[in-house]
Formats: sequence, C-alpha cells, structure tokens
Amino acid sequence: MSREIRWGVVGPGRIAQNVIGDFPHVEGARPVAVASRSAERAQAFAQQHGLERAYGSYAEILADPDVDVLYLATPHPQHHAVALAAIEAGTALLVEKAFTATTAGAQEVVAAARANGVFVMEAMWTRFQPAVVRMRELIADGAIGEVRSVQADLGVERAYDPEDRLFALELGGGALLDLGVYVVSFAQMLLGSPSRVTAVGSTFPTGADAEAALLLAYDDGRSATLTTSLRYPTPGQARVFGTGGWIDVLPRFHHPATIVLHRVGAEPEEITLPASGTGYSHELAEVTTCLQAGRTESAVMPLADTLAVQDVLGQAAEQLGVHHREDPHALSA
Repeated sequence: MSREIRWGVVGPGRIAQNVIGDFPHVEGARPVAVASRSAERAQAFAQQHGLERAYGSYAEILADPDVDVLYLATPHPQHHAVALAAIEAGTALLVEKAFTATTAGAQEVVAAARANGVFVMEAMWTRFQPAVVRMRELIADGAIGEVRSVQADLGVERAYDPEDRLFALELGGGALLDLGVYVVSFAQMLLGSPSRVTAVGSTFPTGADAEAALLLAYDDGRSATLTTSLRYPTPGQARVFGTGGWIDVLPRFHHPATIVLHRVGAEPEEITLPASGTGYSHELAEVTTCLQAGRTESAVMPLADTLAVQDVLGQAAEQLGVHHREDPHALSA
C-alpha cells in the first residue's frame, strides 16, 4: 500500500477553502495542518476542516516534520520567499497560480527545487480536468490535425476597489496574474513557448492591470489570441484550431465539463467528462501520486511549462507598464 501523504495549507483564504473540500476525493492524501499570519484565522480554519495543527506563522509549519507537502495559497508575491524556505526545509510544494509575481522569482524557485531534488508543481487545475485530459488525447491522436491557433478568454467585471487584493499591485493584483495565467497556460500547453508576445491593455489607478489582449506569435506562423480582464466579463471559452478541424472548450474553459470536437466533414461530437468534487481533486491526486512514486516533477505540469508561462506574463506586464515585485518579507511578517 502506498504511504499516506500529509498536507499542510499555507494561506487559508478563499481558494484554500475550496481546495480543502476536495481532499475526500483523493486517495492517500490527508490535510493535517494550516498556517496563517493570523493565529486566529489558522485556528478557525483548522477547526472548520478538522485539521490537527494550526500555526500563526509560515515559519512554524515549515518546521513541522509531519508535513510532507505544502499547498501554498498566499497572495502571489509571497510565494517566492515561502517556496524557497520550504525547498530548503525539504518540503514538497503545490504552489497556487500564478506561480510567482515575477519571471525572475519563478526562475529562482525552479532552480532551487531542481538543485535540491524537491517536488514542486504549479496548481494549474485546468491541465488535470478530465475534459482537458481527453482533449489532449484527441489532439495527440490527430483528431484535428496539426494545431495552428488557439483562442481563449477569461474576464470578469469587478468594481474598482483599491483596498481589494485584486487591485493591489503589492499583493500581485491585476488581471494577468489572476486570470491571464489561465489563458496563457492553456495556449502554452498546446503551442509551446512563443517567439514574440504583443500585449495591449489598460491599468487601474493602483498600477495593476485592468485588461489585456495578448497575441502570441510563433516563427512558423502559429498563433494564440488571448483576452483577460477585471473590467468586463467574457464567456470564458477556448477554441483550438487545427488543420483538420477544431475543438470548442465550453465555458468556463479553465475547468470545463464539456468539449465539442469538430472534425472536417463530420458532425460535431460533444464529450462531457465532469470533474470529481469541485475540480481541485485531480491536481491534488497528481501531487500525491508523484510524491508516493518519488518524483520531483509532474509530467503533466512540468516546471519548464511554468517558467514559459511566467515569461509570457512578465513580458505582457512589462508592455502594459505593470511592475510586479516579490515580497521579501513574506516569512518575517
């Protein structure tokens, strides 16, 4: 029997509340601890979810020898410092997207993980959704020929509030890191790293990006057109175009239940494969299985892909005049 993998949660916010509810769907995984900068928040989260231990600082959970892997769900700029400390402690990581606030920060974390042989994976749940897994199988089997172009959009309309994390530059706010990461990762998964990135958009008074349209260009003529926004809503749909047809990924594409395969000259084929739980169980299962097998990376969400995505996001932010920073004091605060 495979050993049980014991999980800790760092940053008991909204996303962690959703993710922890999926552990009953994951064989061999058990959440045991939580850490927050607020001891009260940690205690409340632990009581709510039946966790054995609650810590009022990130440093304390890193020192817990009975935690095998941390799910890191703090604001983006805090990922870098906490991840480096966890890697140094030899603790595996599932890092919420966006992986870091900056490209340089991602490069440092990945280099440390590789140098120390510690498992690290970005929590890009989209890649593990059953419908997306099936889509990739169909594409690999040549169902739509050679993939030449990808379209994807993910936008919401949010009232501007400078106090809200989404609009706070120092907390990694803005459309790109929160929502744009999904459209970029989806395109990167299918097309690889682009030769050129062109971004247009606008910013909020705080300096965080409000909206962005990205054109990813490839030297062989392939392309991706991607839209992300906190200023206006979009359907959240994706389309993959090939030389022999296309696939629609129905909204919302970042955790879809249904894809529609359009082969040239054939009737559309609708394929529905719902997720287990709320959809986070599949990435949790991937990490658990990898750790049980002694792997240091996921083959589905490898670190090279995370770096490629961060690079595109970094180039887009730069073109929009958005300057993200890592938080060097994430552990000491």
